[in-house]
Amino acid sequence: MTGRQPEDAILAVLLDKSRYRARLAQSGQDVAAAQALRMLAFGTDRPDCDPFDQHCKHVLVEDMRAGGKLVCCFRMLTMQDGSEIGLSYSAQFYDLSALNDFSGPMVEMGRFCVHPDWADPDILRVAWGAMTAYVDQNGVEMLFGCSSFAGTETAEYLDAFAMLKHRHLAPKRWLPRVKAPDVFRFAARLRRRPNLKQAMLRMPPLLRTYLMMGGWVSDHAVVDRNMNTLHVFTGLEIGAIPDKRKRLLRAVAR
Repeated sequence: MTGRQPEDAILAVLLDKSRYRARLAQSGQDVAAAQALRMLAFGTDRPDCDPFDQHCKHVLVEDMRAGGKLVCCFRMLTMQDGSEIGLSYSAQFYDLSALNDFSGPMVEMGRFCVHPDWADPDILRVAWGAMTAYVDQNGVEMLFGCSSFAGTETAEYLDAFAMLKHRHLAPKRWLPRVKAPDVFRFAARLRRRPNLKQAMLRMPPLLRTYLMMGGWVSDHAVVDRNMNTLHVFTGLEIGAIPDKRKRLLRAVAR
């Protein structure tokens, strides 16, 4: 035996950073492992899966110091342009017709989770580095998805929602409209000025990263009782990411 990896396995590796390796799922077993991690992270009583899984690429982040333990995963649904936006997971909850005219390749990023026993911030950096590598390799021009707050009660997140209203609403040309029956219209209802410290403390880490790169959100949150979350539609136009942030991401992606 030569010990060499098969060529398709090598091509599946998006990022290899000493301790952590990010790669694309290569088998049904890989996808099942991601679904099991999602079950653990989301606190469901069965493997987390839905019909979108079969149409997505799944990214697995493994801790090589722990024998390749799966510590993070997310999935990507790639679209040629905005004409396919209605096929996305997010389109179940938001009227995304404003994005129909987006002319470049898009990726919906979803089901992002980290193993609850791993708190290393490098995991998030490696995950974003892997996404950056994929974006660069495939000429992606927009990332989007649903960014989730834990639970369905809005009271503890009012500063975070106020900050989203004042600083991070989507451009009018892309703004999602209400579709779900149960929503919190924070942009219309909140009159408070945000406490920025409290806002950042209550902001989900994934959403915080989107915002740091120039991401924007819908003007309302969907109350998703099936997943026990509040979520906002989140978009990130690759061309709008600040140059300094792009350099940092690409430095991780190398």
